[in-house]
Amino acid sequence: MSNVLYDLPGPKARVRYRIIGIVSALGIVALLAYVVWRFYDTGQFEALRWEQFQYTKIQQDLLDGYLTTLRAAGAAAVLALLLGALLATARLSDHAVFRAPASGFVELFRAIPLLILIFFAYYGPIQLGYKVGPFWPLVIGLTLYNGAVLSEIFRAGILAVHRGQSEAAYALGMRKSQVMTSILLPQAVRAMLPAIVSQLVVLLKDTALGFIIQLPELLYYGKQFGGRLLFGFPYVPGYLVVAAVYIGTCGLLSWFAFWLQKRLMGGPKQVKTAARPVKLADVNQAV
Repeated sequence: MSNVLYDLPGPKARVRYRIIGIVSALGIVALLAYVVWRFYDTGQFEALRWEQFQYTKIQQDLLDGYLTTLRAAGAAAVLALLLGALLATARLSDHAVFRAPASGFVELFRAIPLLILIFFAYYGPIQLGYKVGPFWPLVIGLTLYNGAVLSEIFRAGILAVHRGQSEAAYALGMRKSQVMTSILLPQAVRAMLPAIVSQLVVLLKDTALGFIIQLPELLYYGKQFGGRLLFGFPYVPGYLVVAAVYIGTCGLLSWFAFWLQKRLMGGPKQVKTAARPVKLADVNQAV
């Protein structure tokens, strides 16, 4: 028995893969146990190092940093999605005057490291004599980089829709804008959603780069929490708290994406209808 891409494993191979999986899982558990033990052995779990988190001011600082992170991620996500959709539309255009500049823009900003984009957006205006805060330079850097990446996700998702769908729509006399909005996008969104959410999770985590330009976000406060001599320089506890907040937020975002994907599928009947390709006989009958 074989699959489309590879031969299915036999009984011996399945046993071997199961043993490899168990050994790998045990290795990961052992590594995590060693890390926890090292934290315990070096006193990272002592009450003194965690005492500061019971104070209202520390909790308020943590909340303020979290809200700043969410605001930066939210603004950058909306702008990146809009920019990605615009660039993908231009790259799919039949006119080279739109396609060539969009392709150059995408390749340029995908090649530049995100941190350099943030530095340019922050220090560039300062060098020109303009005073800017750290919030919008971070948002601009995240928008340019993630917009370029999302444009490729959008373009790949649209091109992945079977060509017969658009050909049948053109045969019915639909314009290209109608084909894009009514035929291609509704089907492409279902396929693109996991990749879009993965990129938005990356965007959320990349907001941590804002601490380099002194934006008071989560990592900025985490560094402050760890630099207090009164509590024994609790850097590890501070970063563990920040990491837990990031993990929880990214987990909620992934869960929401999974729920939304199930809603978009809409049930067995709609899935069957959406997955059924348009045939030439259907076009002839409609005409």
